[in-house]
Amino acid sequence: MTATLYPAFSILLVDDEPDWLYSMGISLERAGLTNILTCGDSRQVLQMLTDNTVGVVLLDLTMPHLSGEELLDRIAEEHPEVTVIIVSGMNQLETAVACMRAGAFDYYVKTSEEGRIVKGVKRAVREMELQQENGEMRRRFLYDRLEHPEAFSAIVTGDKGMRSIFQYIEAVAVSSQPILVTGESGVGKELVVAALHRLSRRKGDLVAVNVAGLDDTMVADTLFGHLKGAFTGAGELRNGMVEQAREGTLFLDEIGDLSLISQVKLLRLLQEGEYYQIGSDRPRRTRARIVVATHQDLAARQAAGQFRKDLYYRLRAHHIHIPPLRLRKNDIPLLLDHFLVQACREFGKKKPTLPKELPVLLSTYAFPGNVRELKAMVFDAVSLHQGGVLSMEAFIRAIGERPGDLTAEVAADPAGNPFFSQERLPGFTEAIDLLVAEAVRRAEGNQSIAARLLGVSQPTLSKRLKHLRS
Repeated sequence: MTATLYPAFSILLVDDEPDWLYSMGISLERAGLTNILTCGDSRQVLQMLTDNTVGVVLLDLTMPHLSGEELLDRIAEEHPEVTVIIVSGMNQLETAVACMRAGAFDYYVKTSEEGRIVKGVKRAVREMELQQENGEMRRRFLYDRLEHPEAFSAIVTGDKGMRSIFQYIEAVAVSSQPILVTGESGVGKELVVAALHRLSRRKGDLVAVNVAGLDDTMVADTLFGHLKGAFTGAGELRNGMVEQAREGTLFLDEIGDLSLISQVKLLRLLQEGEYYQIGSDRPRRTRARIVVATHQDLAARQAAGQFRKDLYYRLRAHHIHIPPLRLRKNDIPLLLDHFLVQACREFGKKKPTLPKELPVLLSTYAFPGNVRELKAMVFDAVSLHQGGVLSMEAFIRAIGERPGDLTAEVAADPAGNPFFSQERLPGFTEAIDLLVAEAVRRAEGNQSIAARLLGVSQPTLSKRLKHLRS
């Protein structure tokens, strides 16, 4: 397998000293920056920028023919999108200030540790990547289009908010930065991660690991692997999931359950691209792109001291939040039909006719289990289906007596009382009439469903409606 070059754009090293070009190139490659070009003749630089997609230039100041300062001015004028870092043998404050004013991103003295220069280059690379991603997002939102709609074929939706999420995914899919995917259980986070991987252009596999329930040793062994003899029972070398995801995507699900000790190891993997196999004192590098997901509120866990602040902000480089099904109820009919086809294929049954009131009934339900819960309902109903119109009994049984019961949400919100902010309280009879009218509206005129929403019998509701009309 051919290794993927990183970053997507080239880093051009310009210096008339071959030894420095070689040593700096090695240092950058060891840090995971492998897309490197070198130039020992300053007269060739501008042509190389024209012929190649260069994002960052590491430029020596003192060179024959064209000096670094002259080149800096020319690059700023002819290639303003390129980031320039000056590396000079002279430690002169005035020169450094002049270069920064001329548009240099940073200034280093050659006698500095190469590690400092490498960190500066990595910072410039991240800055360039973010600029490119922001420009890509602006372009996609401006024209409201998807470049690769086929990547999202597994996600059934007609929701405008989901379309905006797809546009964001397309914009950040090729980024090397970690991506945090959040959303309640059952919203389809794994489908979003699969779409991210398809769009990432990475040559490796998508490797998924659910870290929930794994202790620190199991997390380290699963992710990083171990050497032969590293511990009792380690009879042979084991490469972990990080190695399996090389050149691909490593997906860590339920990241909110990770212990503080394991969080430190993950932070090192994200920051340095390095990890240690159990039993080894030699670091290994990875080029895997890391995507994490959780249904938990990481901000709340971080505030409570259960999640590291530095890891939390590192993971939030890109954040995708998938809304719950109750906030995109127009997707319910689409999903209903999609799962109906799947279920009929699995059970070998002819697709039944749906009762017209079924989508209305389901739209009144909060779906705490989201899309996964709807799929389970459909499969259960089809498994019991004997022919004709699909029975609503399986759905009614799953929903329960009060399909729209949001008591828990109201209780969690001190202002959840609908009358809390009202200056005038309605009278008792007026409040009942308003409640009945709202239930009928949500049920689209279906009295049976409206009665279920209110937790009363249909005759009781009919009697109240007659009173309203009189």
